[in-house]
Amino acid sequence: MTESSTPARDDAVVHAFRDDALGDLDATGLAARIAAGEVSVREVTEAAIARAESVGPALNALAFADFDRALTEADRPHEGVFAGVPTVVKDNVDVAGVPTQHGSVAFAAKPALVDSDFVTQYLSTGVLSLGKSRLPEFGFSASTEFMDAEAVHNPWNPAFSPGASSGGSAALVASGVVPIAHANDGGGSIRIPAAACGLVGLKPSRGRTIPDAMDKTLPIRIIAQGAVTRSVRDTARWMAAAERYYRNPTLPPIRLVEGPSSTRLKVGVVVDSVTVSRTDDETRKSVHATADLLADLGHHVEECPMPVGTSFVEDFCIYWGFLSFVISSNGKRMLGPDFDRDATDNLTRGLAAMYRKNIAKTPRVLYRLRRTYREYAQIFQKYDVILSPTLAHTTPELGYLSPTQSFEELFDKLIAYTAFTPLNNASGGPAISLPMHETSRGLPLASHFSADHGDERTLLELAFELEQAAPWRRIQDAG
Repeated sequence: MTESSTPARDDAVVHAFRDDALGDLDATGLAARIAAGEVSVREVTEAAIARAESVGPALNALAFADFDRALTEADRPHEGVFAGVPTVVKDNVDVAGVPTQHGSVAFAAKPALVDSDFVTQYLSTGVLSLGKSRLPEFGFSASTEFMDAEAVHNPWNPAFSPGASSGGSAALVASGVVPIAHANDGGGSIRIPAAACGLVGLKPSRGRTIPDAMDKTLPIRIIAQGAVTRSVRDTARWMAAAERYYRNPTLPPIRLVEGPSSTRLKVGVVVDSVTVSRTDDETRKSVHATADLLADLGHHVEECPMPVGTSFVEDFCIYWGFLSFVISSNGKRMLGPDFDRDATDNLTRGLAAMYRKNIAKTPRVLYRLRRTYREYAQIFQKYDVILSPTLAHTTPELGYLSPTQSFEELFDKLIAYTAFTPLNNASGGPAISLPMHETSRGLPLASHFSADHGDERTLLELAFELEQAAPWRRIQDAG
């Protein structure tokens, strides 16, 4: 992470890195130590639990602590590329024996009977879960904040948002509690918290990983399952391991990516989105700096237009509302007979109400959103990669995106903030967020890279090159 100026920090950095069995290793390094017998899985698990407890009050990132079961599992044999490495699972997928609360107080979840199909894939990599991580209600917001509960805090500065919806996972990885955590992405929810917390966040192509049960029911499958990590090699190894468990035959294989490619790419640069909001100055400067670095590395870089028009904004917003409408209307059947839609937060209720007003537009919205697959693919006939901001402005302080404010005010802010990420969800294309720079307030500032459907390999090779050329700052060096 390159410093553009001396950061003015309002609050202390919160992290759990210490001289214990975890050290400051990423998941790959930790798995190697476990495999070599230098540390045991139990020692690593105990260290991760101690770290979780030490930063728990400051970050509020765990939704459900499953420490006793984790210790029991630690004494059993483990297999996989990350055998014995501690992790957490986002609290919107089912883990056997643990409730799935979806960040909501509108119902009381019962323990799941079995792991979901994706959780089975995730755990096949050998990771050992410590519990569930927090998310905003049903994952609808870009900040992990709640109506009547403490927000999740950003470990780089607890006064700021950790992003969302995988905000709890990102906070736990960034703070050093675990080196890798489950995340999923329906409008940017892997990439947004990765950007806010200084992590690597890859949203896979549609169909690359096994969809969760609810994902399969959507008319347009915008949700992708994945992980957030602190290193490119962890993300690359996780993708290769997930592919060994399940490979979609309709997509080209990724295989294990272990470093940069010698191929020079044609990179299109987009600085402003199709929303009415202009990208802020710090973010613009960061994207231009990333573009300059790519040019210095020998890639061909030029400005290019967004592949979709302004109608995309309304279409995606209506589909966003549709998701809330489905939950609000069918919550008793989907989540439990005690579901009370009146107990949902202002964002959930407002999204559902917005959709009701626009319900007649549904056929047109679905048609145009499905068309984005082709529109997105067309731009990659000219470019190998598209560079843009991950977010249209720097990470906001907690409260700015709070669901306690009116729906209209919050919704306008969310559209302005999450101006770039939803296109990859609607189109199904892969994208990665990398923490290339730092804001004037000392928080990570990310760049976003998109590639053609099924071309995660190019994104990972480029990420390796950028990580080596301009290593991002570590949180343990920031305090």
